[in-house]
Amino acid sequence: MLQEIDFVSALHNSTKRDYVQRVVEFDKAECATVAKQFGRDYWDGERQYGYGGYHYDGRWYPIAEKIAKHYGIKPGDRILDVGCGKGYLLYEFTQAVPGVEVHGIDISQYGIDDAKPEVRDNLIQGHARELPWPDDHFDFVISFTTLHNLKIMDLFKSVQEIARVGKGDKQYIMLESYRSEREKVNLLYWQLTCESFYSPEEWRWIYETNGYTGDYGFIVFE
Repeated sequence: MLQEIDFVSALHNSTKRDYVQRVVEFDKAECATVAKQFGRDYWDGERQYGYGGYHYDGRWYPIAEKIAKHYGIKPGDRILDVGCGKGYLLYEFTQAVPGVEVHGIDISQYGIDDAKPEVRDNLIQGHARELPWPDDHFDFVISFTTLHNLKIMDLFKSVQEIARVGKGDKQYIMLESYRSEREKVNLLYWQLTCESFYSPEEWRWIYETNGYTGDYGFIVFE
């Protein structure tokens, strides 16, 4: 049964953002074009192109610990991260629950090549619309801040794929959304790679339409 759960808003809200400056200081269209290549500039280049340096700092451990406890993840379980980036969250799962088997897929070859060494060999480059694993293969599937980067045709298929490779309803998708016109404008100002802009109600409809029965969450730009 679909359920909204918040695991990350405290971490997200700890960063202060100047939304207007993001638009006026640099050519936003040019920055977005560079960001959507998901290469070095996006991860470790100047801030206007993305993260401005995405390095391991342990911030994901409390979240991995909380998620593992909520879903009863145990040693031997298989975990898949769709949109794994540099694999930091997957690494934290191995610390929170020693003995888990982690796998990740991401569109960015740069992100995988620069991933946490302990999990790098279990990460592959690929697209969420075509996950190369059999049905019901994973005990838990997670996807953080990824699916909103897809256009609608790929989005629907990717939701279906996440539901397909995960067992039962032990999946969790978290992405960017908005609950008001102010949050919508802030999202438009801040984002660089987003292709799908929907309210929580619309996202829930997308999940239901595509057979997804796991949990979900959002980050918003207040």
